[in-house]
Amino acid sequence: MAHDEVHGPNDPGRRRFLTATTAVVGAVGAGFAAVPFIKSWNPSARAKVAGGPVNVSIGELAEGQQLSGIAWRGSPIFVMKRSPAMLATLKQMDALVADPKSDNTDQQPKYAQNEHRSLKPEILVLIGVCTHLGCAPELHAEVKPMPFDPDWKGGYFCPCHKSRYDIAGRVLKSQPAPANLPVPPYHFADDSTLVIGVDPQGV
Repeated sequence: MAHDEVHGPNDPGRRRFLTATTAVVGAVGAGFAAVPFIKSWNPSARAKVAGGPVNVSIGELAEGQQLSGIAWRGSPIFVMKRSPAMLATLKQMDALVADPKSDNTDQQPKYAQNEHRSLKPEILVLIGVCTHLGCAPELHAEVKPMPFDPDWKGGYFCPCHKSRYDIAGRVLKSQPAPANLPVPPYHFADDSTLVIGVDPQGV
């Protein structure tokens, strides 16, 4: 009988304990239930590989500078701002590159099949994978002859097998790489935002 007096059903201390315990267990359960829901807000790995659009801020991009750490469909993307001096080398390189007019339509969209291989002459957008064996080319932005090739005026150099590309990603003749660096689909949302993975409207 003494047991009932101390721990009976009307004991307020026990009631508070049970209420608090139930609330804690409920909160923990709700937390576990929320994890899949919260994860659903983030793009899945499959969606990333499928190539959802990628927004890139280019408002602070300086001449001769290249943005790094951008990926689309599992491939690195090069976004570089070219100076007038860089653009001036393109005609000089026509005789040295394998496809000066970008006639291979598999390597760029129609709107980038021009002298500078881009929508805006100064902004270059490339898939940064060497077309030889998939290595990562390095940017040599300075416009000057190189010790290993006095005719080359800068651009992209693949250190793995020495393939060279000009400042528009056009491969030089007689290189291990057989084709130009590809241009992905892209457009400008505004003057400072580039959207990779979506063609311009009406194109």
